[in-house]
Amino acid sequence: MRRRGAVALAAALPLLAVSCQSLSDLVGDSSIRPSNSPVIAENVRSGKLARVGAAQHPKILATYGGEYSNAKLERMVAGIVGKLVTVSDNPSQVYQITILNSPNVNAFALPGGYLYITRGLLALANDTAELAAVIAHEMGHVTANHGILRQQKEAEVELASRVVSDVLSDKDAGRRALVRGKLRLAQFSRNQELQADAIGIAAIGEAGFDPYAAADFQKTMGAYMDFRNQAGDGDTSLDFLATHPSTPQRIELAIGHARNFGGRGERSRDRESYLAGIDGMLFGDSPEEGYVRGQTYAHAELGISFTFPDEFDIDNRADAVLGARASDNAAIRFDGVSVPSRQSLTTYIASGWVEGLDPTSVQALRINGLQAATARASADQWDFDITVVRAGNSVYRILTAMPRGSASLGPLAQSVRNSFRKLSTSEKRSLKPLTLRIVKAGPGESDRTLAARMRGVSRPLELFRVLNGMSSGETVKPGQSYKVVRD
Repeated sequence: MRRRGAVALAAALPLLAVSCQSLSDLVGDSSIRPSNSPVIAENVRSGKLARVGAAQHPKILATYGGEYSNAKLERMVAGIVGKLVTVSDNPSQVYQITILNSPNVNAFALPGGYLYITRGLLALANDTAELAAVIAHEMGHVTANHGILRQQKEAEVELASRVVSDVLSDKDAGRRALVRGKLRLAQFSRNQELQADAIGIAAIGEAGFDPYAAADFQKTMGAYMDFRNQAGDGDTSLDFLATHPSTPQRIELAIGHARNFGGRGERSRDRESYLAGIDGMLFGDSPEEGYVRGQTYAHAELGISFTFPDEFDIDNRADAVLGARASDNAAIRFDGVSVPSRQSLTTYIASGWVEGLDPTSVQALRINGLQAATARASADQWDFDITVVRAGNSVYRILTAMPRGSASLGPLAQSVRNSFRKLSTSEKRSLKPLTLRIVKAGPGESDRTLAARMRGVSRPLELFRVLNGMSSGETVKPGQSYKVVRD
């Protein structure tokens, strides 16, 4: 957890780079010198498209936790991009690849050649060809100028919306016009994705990768979405499927494009090399975000911990830790803010940031030796219990919500706030991030025995099968490498 609502932490990490011999070493002529005005990315990337991408780049980093620095991964990704550029329709296009330090599964492109891949997506891919398919798809967006075209289309729809709202007196006709505009934009986006699919699959086939990898990764994405939905996590706003929906029709179209290059298994997948590249990669929450282990959230740097009650599905986001329980529609939000040390917590809780606050309910108390205050509020169809706790230099907020009139709100909120505490030195030291580890299946091993090696995750067997792209009925093969999550 970054200082929720107070301080945003982001790591500024280097661009992809590879080392090479000096020019004189290669040609054996010491009189040859590098150019005083070399052609480099920043020189080539200029003009309107570059400015659009450059302006958005810092925002992308802030949204996705900064860059993830891993030299082994960077070399692997750079090698894939190099092969794809050689077969591109625009080989002069300069690309800047950024691996984002986010567990979300996503990849996208900005105008000017800015490409982004999250470590969450790297964890889900199972071979070099699948990653190449994702990268080639995003390069296809750049090649086709989809970013600029979409901006233009969005501007057209927005202009039409203003005209409808300002001019048309027939509200029903206005609403129909707005719906038509949104449908046209949705169809436009779908056509862009299908066009990028076609460009990408052709590129990986020409570059020597197995073109069927594109359809295989789409199937894995579908399994990942099902896994997320079963956990009650329907928010995919930062995930690949939010803009790249995997449908049976799209998968079939991808297979059709792949058939242009022959049958399955005729081109490279390079599973072992890819898995070696991601071995040891951070998985799930980063130290900056804090960790969710079972029902408990803990942050070593901030030195705090608290526990969600049973049956709560937990989502550790950049701006807050959220919990939801489907059985009674209960919800919990935890974040942090900066409050002057001289301001009392009762004054802060009544300072206007809580809608529907009952001022008579505000009271001071102590929670596990820490200064705190609580209050009640009601808004719409919800009742809220608000708790604020001062720990160190920060104030943390716990908002518990239940449907209006529920008698369970008080006991639920009390159990959550009473679990908030400071971590001991040994507890802070023991908190470690999860990583992906690559293991070889031994004779007689199964998905269950390998999933039993997983640590720090819920539903390990299901997650093991999703992470390893295992289809229904597929069994573990002795001697083959598989991904497991370890602490």
